[in-house]
Amino acid sequence: MPSRIVGAHDVSFGFSALALVAVVGMAGPLLASVPRLRIPVVIGELAVGLLIGRTGFGLVDAGDPTFSLLADIGFALVMFVVGTHVPIRDATLRSSIPGAVVRAILVGAVATVFAVGLASVFHTGHAAVYAVLMASSSAALALPVIQSLGIDGPSVQGVTAQIAIADATSIVLLPLVINPERALTAAIGAVLIALAAVVLFVVLRWFDRRGLRKRLHRYSQRHGFALELRINLIVLFALAALAVSTHVSIMLAGFALGLVVKAAGEPRRLTRQLFGITEGLFGPLFFVWLGASLQVRELGDHPAYILLGVGLGVGAVLAHCAGRLTGQPLALSALAAAQLGVPVAAATLGTQNHLLSSGEPSALMLGALLTIVVTSVASVIAAHRQREQPA
Repeated sequence: MPSRIVGAHDVSFGFSALALVAVVGMAGPLLASVPRLRIPVVIGELAVGLLIGRTGFGLVDAGDPTFSLLADIGFALVMFVVGTHVPIRDATLRSSIPGAVVRAILVGAVATVFAVGLASVFHTGHAAVYAVLMASSSAALALPVIQSLGIDGPSVQGVTAQIAIADATSIVLLPLVINPERALTAAIGAVLIALAAVVLFVVLRWFDRRGLRKRLHRYSQRHGFALELRINLIVLFALAALAVSTHVSIMLAGFALGLVVKAAGEPRRLTRQLFGITEGLFGPLFFVWLGASLQVRELGDHPAYILLGVGLGVGAVLAHCAGRLTGQPLALSALAAAQLGVPVAAATLGTQNHLLSSGEPSALMLGALLTIVVTSVASVIAAHRQREQPA
């Protein structure tokens, strides 16, 4: 859950601030629309958040309770959408799982070696956190890139499965390793959320078999009630409340619900509705909030953390390139290194609970940004090489 950081100006977050956030959030789509740059939307949103927040002009207060609550909702929705991006129902994807598990384990082993080295060099004691970060992948970033470029084939199915496995595993592990003192409570909370997700999946399947879900869909569409969206939001907020009460990140609640909805079969109408409220408002608001809450100037006060951020980014890319040892194309290995949700959650949780040193959250985000740059380049290379292959 986003931290309550007091910004440079103690100004109440009202409609004027909300309008400002919505306007500057347009920087994401504008930068992403430049063909030669291919900058992910979230990068532009993070950048303008830095500009108007603690690092920049202090035009918004990231610690304002209203702003933080809206960012919490955005975080949960973003992770919900991430879960729906995991192609869990794809039969060809399931056949790629054994090889993907092997690569994910290999990446995790290499990442652990790098993490121990970085924690030792910078004396942070956060080797486990760094290992989870560098071994993670971002389904929310990488899978849409793969789909938009139209690349496919067995190797692509394999890397898709690998990304899904790494993303899900890292999201579960992060709350356990970032605060070992609460690891047992977090583990119990994670189990409770998982059980709730399983129960929800069983209920949805029962509704499907009896035709009740389809009847609800038609009734909602005929009367314009948006009942599916309302029900999903109720469940999402209930799971988020459970996560908060058991000291688990709300990212796990959102991700678990996203997986359930995807596994049960996501209606196209619900997809459009979720896309509208997440990408149109709450998602950009969250990433602007995150940029506004980071104090990148702290890196100037602790220049060694700049090297830590670079080390995390380079280490993540090198760890994922270990997949080349299993015959995976190098471009796809680098593409799998994309990080977003896990570093965001680590920076958020670490700041909220004062678990990270001053400047360390910014170092985590710097490392993530480096992986995104590499992923952007690797995706273009992968698409180019596939076009060059004979039909």
